[in-house]
Order: sequence, then structure tokens, then C-alpha cells
Amino acid sequence: MIPFRDSEATRRLTPANTVLIAVNLAVFALEIKLGRKAGPLLAPYSMVPVHLTHLHLADPARMLATLATLVTSSFLHAGIIHIAGNLLYLFIFGPAVEQRLGWRRYMIFYFAAAIAAALAMVAMGPDSRVPVIGASGAIAGVLGAYFVLYPRGRITTVLPLLLIWPIFEIPAYFYLLFWFIAQLYAAIASGAQGPLVGGVAFWAHVGGFLFGIATGPMLARPQPKPARRLRRA
Repeated sequence: MIPFRDSEATRRLTPANTVLIAVNLAVFALEIKLGRKAGPLLAPYSMVPVHLTHLHLADPARMLATLATLVTSSFLHAGIIHIAGNLLYLFIFGPAVEQRLGWRRYMIFYFAAAIAAALAMVAMGPDSRVPVIGASGAIAGVLGAYFVLYPRGRITTVLPLLLIWPIFEIPAYFYLLFWFIAQLYAAIASGAQGPLVGGVAFWAHVGGFLFGIATGPMLARPQPKPARRLRRA
């Protein structure tokens, strides 16, 4: 199911969310420009779990650079499909969450979700030397916040089939709960070695989503009550 619209955002291009999308696109454009050189040049900005579980405390500069990868890795992507899928979800679900948090809190929340998702990967694979990249963990945090802030929202989706692509609306709570269960199942099914073999960072999705559920309501501003209509006698 591919989402392409939600019912809760009053506008699609909100300040912080638009900046995040633009920065992700700019970094990916740089990756394309660098071509084969992108890997070696951008490797220091990828998050490698074993580097975080074995921090060089005696070297503050190196330690800070390693900790920074908890955020910098979220702006790197492995290909067009990778970034397209991530930014589609950010474009659909981000504006409504920013609407409730305000752009400053939303920006802090997004980076905190990226860190929480990366730490989930570290926790599940502390000895992994496989670089972890992508914005999906942070975006999973946005989905978690949307899940609790707008459970009655409606998500317009398309189901890609062979010849026809039907369009229909799904309640937000059902769509996101189904998404989370799929991520959790895939993470558990990958077994103890799952985080060590690369591929999709399912545990980052799980960690980010749970972080969004826990912190989204705490950061959200009160939702304005609809104005009462006066009745004429």
C-alpha cells in the first residue's frame, strides 16, 4: 500500500519538513555527483554499531565524530528507491505532525527520533560492522507520533496490482498499526543475526516508531477546540 495523501495536514509544505526533505535530496544529489567516490568519502558519516559500542574515550574528537553519525547517517541513502520511499512517507505524514508540534519542536523531535532509531540498531547488533544509513528510523518516529496524535485521520492509498491500481482510504490507526506489525515481525524473523547482515534496518523502524509514540504527545501543542456556533432563538 502506497500512501499519497492524508486528511489532517492543513498544508503540505510546512517549513521544517520541507527543509528536511530538501537537505536529504541535496545530500543524495551529492552522492550521485560523486559516483563511485561517494562510498569512501561518505563512509565516515555512516553509523556503524560496533564503533558506538567501542567508543574511543581517550580521543574526544574521534568520539564526537562517531556520536555524530547517529544523525549524519540519516541523511545518506543507498539508491533512488531508498530515498524515494523514505521521503514519500515524510512528505505525507510529516506536515500534520509538525502542525501539532510547531517547527522548532518538530525539528528537535526528528533528530531525536533518528538517534533513538540508530541506538535501537546498536542495541540489537552491538558487534555489527555493517554501516546503517537512511532516514527511515527518524521517519518511523514521525509515523509513531502521527499514530497517537491523529488516530482518526484518513490515509489515501494506492494498491499496486498487475493491471489496476485501486485507490481507497484507510484509517490512520489501522494503516500505521499494520505498518508497525510488519516491521516488528520482519525484525523478529531476522533472528539474532538480523542486524549483522545488512539490508533493511527493521529494528531502527521499530525503535523510531516506539519513540514517536512515547514522545509525540509530550511535545504536541494542545489541539484547538472548534468554535461553538451560536443558535438563534
